[in-house]
Amino acid sequence: MHPPNPIPVRRAAGALLAVLAGLCLVACATPPAAMEEDDDPPLELVPADTEAPALQPLAQSPAATRPGDEGEVPLSVLEPRPDDAPRPAIDDNEIVIQADARATRIRNFVAEAQARLHEVDLQYAFTGSGARAQLRGRPVAYAAWSELQQEWVVVQVEIPRPPVRWKPGGRPLAFTVPTPGIKARHERGTGAERLMFSFTRNGEPLKVYGRKFPVFDGTLVKRKQWREVAAGARSLVYLPYTDDTLDPQFVEGGKSFLLGTARRVTEELRRARVPSEAYPGELLADVVPPEVVAALAVIEQTDDADYARNGSGAFEEVLSQYGLKRDEAYRYSASRASALGPMQFTNARGNGTYSLVVRRCAGADLDPQFERGATTLPNAMKAASCLLDMELARMPDAVRSAYQANRPVLGVFPVAAYNGGPRNVQRLLKVLGRLKLVPSQLRAAESGGQKQAGCPCIWKADGDRARAVPLPRYNNENRWYLEKYQGLIGLLK
Repeated sequence: MHPPNPIPVRRAAGALLAVLAGLCLVACATPPAAMEEDDDPPLELVPADTEAPALQPLAQSPAATRPGDEGEVPLSVLEPRPDDAPRPAIDDNEIVIQADARATRIRNFVAEAQARLHEVDLQYAFTGSGARAQLRGRPVAYAAWSELQQEWVVVQVEIPRPPVRWKPGGRPLAFTVPTPGIKARHERGTGAERLMFSFTRNGEPLKVYGRKFPVFDGTLVKRKQWREVAAGARSLVYLPYTDDTLDPQFVEGGKSFLLGTARRVTEELRRARVPSEAYPGELLADVVPPEVVAALAVIEQTDDADYARNGSGAFEEVLSQYGLKRDEAYRYSASRASALGPMQFTNARGNGTYSLVVRRCAGADLDPQFERGATTLPNAMKAASCLLDMELARMPDAVRSAYQANRPVLGVFPVAAYNGGPRNVQRLLKVLGRLKLVPSQLRAAESGGQKQAGCPCIWKADGDRARAVPLPRYNNENRWYLEKYQGLIGLLK
């Protein structure tokens, strides 16, 4: 069957919202060994405005995980949401993009792939019999388009059932392809958010526009009740990133969507007059800029190794996902540390970072249900704003004073704490001391998302310009996190 003809964007705005809302109803691959954590010997602080006090963790870090180190999505994330669940208010004018033929064609392909996959039955295979029966693997289905034959092909793949252990550069992911005539190559990911293959048939590369993925009941998996696991599985129809869906209009649309959502969240906090914990007498909405929150939504889903290779190209992949899927993008991102959603919040045993933020930032009216709150983008952004402010409240006076004068640039400090807690802030301050830098000397990166040779870096004032200064090793994950932040903050304006 041929894909539907392109439709006028304005006439299709309402239909497009419904399609995007149904595309799938915050940390990419583990970096290579060269980028693993490596601590320096203790560094001495040079005299600054004030001595940095020892900072104590607020709770388990919300984001001390690497994108793509995927875990299992809780079954509850797929539950229907109540009518009053927080959703972004979408202005029709925001989604009406002057779309070129390619962007419209991609949307139409994705919509048709989704419709086809809803009709596909996933085939579960067992080994053994009776009480000894075991689920052989996890079946996944892909909807692919043949340009040569002008037809759809549904490809069935079976990967190992959980837990799946795989990382780039390591042993290949084991899989089988029962669909005849298809050759497959594993491209990335292992879980609900990122698992992707490429396919060829008779030498022709097929274009993938949809995937159907089963989500299992974790309790039944632990009990090894495999037939019950298969019977109770919920299917998720979703589209992980593919090169075939990368489009400049989706990249720009992703920027607009994230910034628009972050600004609406900021205005909600302003209307609620939520006070800042870091700066008594000020409003939280005036302390944490929306572009900082929007940047976190991209950083949390951008792999360090991808960024080290591709610079802003790695950001474009993530932004394209937000532009195509909007508030459903990265809803199913789950790490092995049980971090969930676009902002990758954790909530260990119901008493972790997310619950703490809900209690401490009561005026923000955050969703108290973790799985729903962490995977609903506006709510997760609001929680991230509260957490950044809470982290700022514990910063040394020199940092807090400099932050007030240059919030987006000095956002590196609360962002460092967001990724791993106060230990990383203390390490960063020691590194700055070693470099003879104080916070007020930091400046915005001039490259706007283009990685620099010799980086990760911090940017310092150098006359009328800014100069990149390589960061000594202290924690590679955090160094690259800050490098990504400095590149993004110039792009999200």
